[in-house]
Amino acid sequence: MNHFFKILFFFLFTTMCFAQSSEQQKLEERKAQILKEISESKSRLEAEKKREKSVLGQISQQKQLIQLRQKLLNTTAKQTRVLSDEIYLTQLEMNKLNRELKVLKEDYEKMIVKSYKSRNEQSRIMFILSSENFLQAYKRIQYMKQYAGFRKMQGEEIKEKQLKLAQAEKRLSESKKEKEIVLQQTEKEKQELEKEKQEQERLVKVIQKDKKKYAAEIDKKQKEAKAIDAKIKKIIADEIAAANKRNAAKSGTTVPKSGTTAASKFVLTAEGKVASDNFKANKGKLPWPVAKGYVSLKHGDQPHPVHKNLTIHNSGVEISTEPGSSARAVFGGEVLQVQVISANNKAVYIQHGDFITVYLNLESVSVSKGQKVSIKQNIGKIHTDSSGKAVIKFLVLQNTTTLNPETWLSM
Repeated sequence: MNHFFKILFFFLFTTMCFAQSSEQQKLEERKAQILKEISESKSRLEAEKKREKSVLGQISQQKQLIQLRQKLLNTTAKQTRVLSDEIYLTQLEMNKLNRELKVLKEDYEKMIVKSYKSRNEQSRIMFILSSENFLQAYKRIQYMKQYAGFRKMQGEEIKEKQLKLAQAEKRLSESKKEKEIVLQQTEKEKQELEKEKQEQERLVKVIQKDKKKYAAEIDKKQKEAKAIDAKIKKIIADEIAAANKRNAAKSGTTVPKSGTTAASKFVLTAEGKVASDNFKANKGKLPWPVAKGYVSLKHGDQPHPVHKNLTIHNSGVEISTEPGSSARAVFGGEVLQVQVISANNKAVYIQHGDFITVYLNLESVSVSKGQKVSIKQNIGKIHTDSSGKAVIKFLVLQNTTTLNPETWLSM
């Protein structure tokens, strides 16, 4: 029974150690990715400063850098917890091995003493010859062989335990060193985070000196955004009406009355239902509409990063990327419409059943209405403004209802 519990303990301990090691590796990979993003973000921030761009742009970049630095701190905190658990488990293993070694050594010592006392060859022969019969003599010979074998086995077990103890001591030493490195990194990142927050405060003070100018700029951009949103919804409503009319003519059914709830939704064919269900099933798993980038403006109503009394609205999500980047379809579908908003702002609408994804701020488009597109297919080039900033606005709608793209993308 004791042997069974030893095996069970060993199995559980090995499983826990493997899980800890696997989690530690994942955290290392996550930390490396965040450090890469921080490096890229710092490069973009330096580029912003060199171009003497709007302070608003610098604040946006600084905010992103602070968020990445906070993520890195969270990751190193998790690493510290994992390493602390590893140290604790290793210490438990060492304590157990030390107890077992103590018992084994004591037993072995007693056995050696007993063997020493009966080491005389004559006494061993007499022990066999004093047997009452042949069977007893045979059993005594076997006993002496087993006794010698058991002594050898105990000696080997002591060696094995000592080796395991040495390995555990080495692991403990390595874990403690690694934890110390992580703690030093954490302290360094905290100092960097504090510097970045101070820089952001400095930029905020600069912009507050000319509050009216920036407030007017924000208001203007918000009005432009609302006008574009209204155009998007009208285009989709018109496409829904046209599609339902075509489907009704083919099937001989009645077109839903204008102004009703049914009229504002796609009447899906069997193929359309499959496309819609497939898109819905991939919620939270869709690839980004760019190969590389970060969310520079989240979805929905949110306070302005500087003027907290001002609320800004975003119907989609804005993703900053590298100049010259291409937009790509987040899922397979059919191009519903290509809209020209201005010379450097074109939009592509892709239909996935009754879901539509919209890609704005494209300076050129490489697809056309009615074309079938596949997942991650390039659909156009994102506009890069005079300051070298490239931002794509991405929307997800179901019929004419705007949804939060962040819940659909693999964030």
